[in-house]
Amino acid sequence: MEKLEAITDFARRAHEGQRRKFIDEPYINHLIRVSDFCREVTSELPVIAAAVLHDLLEDTAVTTDELSQFLSEQFSPEETRRTLKLVQELTDIYTHGDYPELNRDKRKTREAERLGKISATAQTIKYADILDNSLDIMKSGSGFAPKYLIEAKMNLEKMNRGNKELYKRAKEAVTEGLRKVRGR
Repeated sequence: MEKLEAITDFARRAHEGQRRKFIDEPYINHLIRVSDFCREVTSELPVIAAAVLHDLLEDTAVTTDELSQFLSEQFSPEETRRTLKLVQELTDIYTHGDYPELNRDKRKTREAERLGKISATAQTIKYADILDNSLDIMKSGSGFAPKYLIEAKMNLEKMNRGNKELYKRAKEAVTEGLRKVRGR
């Protein structure tokens, strides 16, 4: 797994200094947990790599070209294309910076619609991301938990083509989280 170690190191450097919003830990921990959830359902290295890199283009200064160049040093051309495509599918499009005229609810609704159209493999990675985020936000006791969980539920309602086991786990985490924040 030398390639995966190099990819994780690349993500660690790119996310250097970033901390999780709701639990005080290095951001890389989230990325590793997401990749671990994916490893439970697949052994495909491009998928596991994309799980580690899923927030890179959205949350760091790394560009698509820089990521492509790095991946080409680790993978075959086909694996590079596949990993890059997955990361791009997982990168939010409807951001405040690009759509300042839309409020958060409208942006998140459009993003959920978009996520419903991404590949089944990208949806599987997104399930792992939702699962980890849901578990973290519930541990934190953050007042943002209800908002996040409602948005996660909306995403899951639109995304139904990925790995069924991981989908079920993400849905259960969101449902349980909503039950707790609603006091039931």
